[in-house]
Amino acid sequence: MKKVNTVGIDVSAKTLDVASSNGKHEVSKTFDNTPSGHQKLITSITKNGAFAKVVLEATGSYSLTIALALVAHPRIEVMVANPRAVHNFGKATMQRSKSDPIDAKMILKYCQKMDFIPWVEPPKSYLILRGMTRRVRQLADEITREKNRLHGKGYEDSFADNVVRDIEVNIRHLEKRKAQMIKQAHALVCAESDLLEKYQLLISVKGIAMTSGLLILGELILLPPDMKPPQWVAFAGIDPREYTSGTSVSKKRRITKAGDKYLRAALYMPVLSAVAYEPHIRAFYEKLTVERAKKPIVAQVAVMRKLLHAIWGMFHHNQPFDARKFHPLATEKQMGGGQ
Repeated sequence: MKKVNTVGIDVSAKTLDVASSNGKHEVSKTFDNTPSGHQKLITSITKNGAFAKVVLEATGSYSLTIALALVAHPRIEVMVANPRAVHNFGKATMQRSKSDPIDAKMILKYCQKMDFIPWVEPPKSYLILRGMTRRVRQLADEITREKNRLHGKGYEDSFADNVVRDIEVNIRHLEKRKAQMIKQAHALVCAESDLLEKYQLLISVKGIAMTSGLLILGELILLPPDMKPPQWVAFAGIDPREYTSGTSVSKKRRITKAGDKYLRAALYMPVLSAVAYEPHIRAFYEKLTVERAKKPIVAQVAVMRKLLHAIWGMFHHNQPFDARKFHPLATEKQMGGGQ
């Protein structure tokens, strides 16, 4: 009879808090969230020829990296659980305290009590696309930094001519590399029918163009298919959070930013463009800024959230963007009321 360890992992940027059980004893350990730490974890949970069933939450790139390392081992099965499902399980079991080791033990209980659904490693093309689109963002950030160095107030006169030329040459070099990476990412998408289908749905939104469509697609394709629109919003870190405590602490709601910074960045410029050029999206934006007196940045984030909801619907129903469903214009409301 084969030995099977059940394992719950709480994943953070630097560490993996692990709770494991062989059916008799429960053990808690912490490993570095590095390739060497992953190997030590694998050695620990497969010791003496044991098999392992591992559950971790879908928390973006950190969970994806460890999931890929674990699923490559022949004696390990991985389940990447929906964060909302794990959260609700914790509430149902009266889990009140919260720390990384406690969360790992709660995920272990989830592994033991709930149906185990093995995680399927995403197609290699998906991983390659995300790697390329993130590289596009990194190169864009480098270009911005170099331009800031070149045009920063107070620096123009202090730069020697050769320094200025060097910065200008590097900007052109970075822009060339960025354009080449975009071209390669676009070619990959066009070669994969499922990627191309989703990409064409994305660019049906007025405001999402070639590059922004690739950047958004590169982040969304790796999300678990059972995630709902509010979980997409939370994944992007644009869900509002209240900051209150008793009667003495009451701060304005603000977004958590506890999510995928690449997806947030990819959505920002398309939202500005959509607000400017798509009448229905602009109407929703103006409803917030004019009727409800929201600050422009607050309204822009609200458009981001609503747009993510719309994209989720487009993907799941395989339908292009319908601006009327996003937000009706005043004339459309009047026509609807007249009927």
